[in-house]
Amino acid sequence: MKKLFITAIFALGSIAMQGQIKTPQASPTAKVEQVVGLTDVKLEYSRPSSKGRTVYGELVPYGKHWRTGANANTLISFSEDVTIQGNTLKKGQYALYTTPKADSWEVIFYTDTNNWGLPQSWDDAKVALKAVVKPETINKSLETFTIAINNLSNDMATLDIAWERTMVSVPFSVPTKEMAMESIEKAFAGPSASEYFSAAQYYYQTDNDMNKALTWVNKAIEMTPSGKDVPFWYLRLKSLIQAKSGDKKGAVATAKLSLEGAKKAGNADYEKMNKDSIAEWSK
Repeated sequence: MKKLFITAIFALGSIAMQGQIKTPQASPTAKVEQVVGLTDVKLEYSRPSSKGRTVYGELVPYGKHWRTGANANTLISFSEDVTIQGNTLKKGQYALYTTPKADSWEVIFYTDTNNWGLPQSWDDAKVALKAVVKPETINKSLETFTIAINNLSNDMATLDIAWERTMVSVPFSVPTKEMAMESIEKAFAGPSASEYFSAAQYYYQTDNDMNKALTWVNKAIEMTPSGKDVPFWYLRLKSLIQAKSGDKKGAVATAKLSLEGAKKAGNADYEKMNKDSIAEWSK
């Protein structure tokens, strides 16, 4: 028994020591975040080193899909749609794969990002976009695999993949002009209906100026597009503001409109809330 106890102590000590040992990764993880115009681009990948080995044609075979890095998927994400070689790549996150060749590379944006390295079964249906680019020879050999976002302008940048003496560069454009114009037009147009609603809701919930709250919720209601029903939750908030302001008669009338909208939408919660409020305010 004593021998078993001592053995257990040594085993626990060994486990604890293993938990404290830290060693460097063979292929350290790197994260890159870059704003291009008004678009956020993020990269996460592992960086192997050549360590005296010939990379392309040997360590990385020509003509075969490559994980483009080491370990888990190399990930790239765009906060907005971008354009690559005249094709649209939808905003979102992708696994970045390549097919290196001596005279051309395929750079592949793959929708399944949950693989360790290459997918066990390649699915062309998951290829969101494929770009074909020519490799360039660089002057200085890079020991460690590198991906970067370079050549920045307001409207475009390049995704550069480099290792050893080879680099491939994938230009992509971003919708900066469209986003800027949309922002300018929105600013000059003034607050949206949802912003007026949120302001009114905040004033109601914090017992602030009910007159302002009523003005703002009315603005939200007025901005409902022609031919569409006023959102029943807008009317519900207006009825609550009216009741808090002492206008019980107006509150009941508005609550009845909200009740009709809730019934039409099949929202049982708002139906009950409106019925309860109408009963309370009608006393």
